[in-house]
Amino acid sequence: MPANPRLRVLLLIPHLGGGGAGQVAALVAMGLGQERFDVHLGLVTQGTAPAGYLPPSVTIHTLGARRVRGAAFSLLRLIHRLHPDVILSGMAHLNFLLLLLRPLFPRKTAVLVRQNGTASAALAFGDLPFYTRLAYRLLYPRADRVICQSQAMADDLAQLAGISKVRLAVLPNPVDIEAIRRSIPATSPGPGPHLLAIGRLAKVKGFDLLIRALLLVRGSYPNADLTIAGAGPEEDPLKMLAVDLSLRDAVRFVGHVDRPSAFFAGTTLFALSSRHEGLPNALLEAAAAGLPLVATPASGGVLDLLRGQPGAWLAAEVSAEALADSLLAALVALSPGQRFPHPFVEQFSLQRAIPAYEQLIESAVRERQA
Repeated sequence: MPANPRLRVLLLIPHLGGGGAGQVAALVAMGLGQERFDVHLGLVTQGTAPAGYLPPSVTIHTLGARRVRGAAFSLLRLIHRLHPDVILSGMAHLNFLLLLLRPLFPRKTAVLVRQNGTASAALAFGDLPFYTRLAYRLLYPRADRVICQSQAMADDLAQLAGISKVRLAVLPNPVDIEAIRRSIPATSPGPGPHLLAIGRLAKVKGFDLLIRALLLVRGSYPNADLTIAGAGPEEDPLKMLAVDLSLRDAVRFVGHVDRPSAFFAGTTLFALSSRHEGLPNALLEAAAAGLPLVATPASGGVLDLLRGQPGAWLAAEVSAEALADSLLAALVALSPGQRFPHPFVEQFSLQRAIPAYEQLIESAVRERQA
């Protein structure tokens, strides 16, 4: 047996290609050092793994469950077969299942869960099952560490779930900044201005507010248009809203895209219209590309990140009118094609984010195996 055997890490997500949580898991899986970690990725609701999505150093396990909550037995089989040193889960409903099953895991397996939104705001919004608050309080304290993307998110979760602050870790979302910058194509976008928004087509993302704000913006900029990249349950109502506001030709729905950076070159500014958020990767990727940023005050993390930053405009509140005011303020100030260095995004680079994950994994394993 080698003197320093590699730590076996099992990352768990529902599926790849589903948004920020999947991107974070993929980047962590690819980034963890092969000499120190034996990396496995479990896809709970995916039956086949996309070829070439991850390097051969990452072993992919597809469980093929119809829903996360129906994956208990297949998860337990996988965990007992692999005997991982640490499990890292990346979505709240999967976190709940994992922590519920934790008493049945091998005794020395450390469990880390990543929180991907501000818990109290999500509960207040009312789009979560009635038992969610209780699940946070009963289950999250079972984790060795709970990973948050901002201090505001960690403080919120500590109060909501009664988690000791020593069990909360604030880690940056990894963003492949260099790959984003390399992948931006040269385009000739036409008159514009051109707005871009990215995310799941769900009420929480506030795309209805953004479409209404676009109508107000077009009073001053008649050629303004909006591209929305994403898929989800609100697609038909959003398209109907655009028609009702006579914006059919001004709002383009392009569906889910694997590489939103393909739209960055022709974009005048990026808009985050969420009613509540954590710290979304779409915002960080747009910042990595240097895009001007307009955002609602969707979370303490977003406010802390963007407040006072050149090239970033924060709306006064979460409303179509406030969003339109910020969009207009940005458009008045911007020159055509203007970009910003956004130095704050460097903290999310792979060179800084991945070592932070490595250190947390090793620390949690040492504590569990002591």
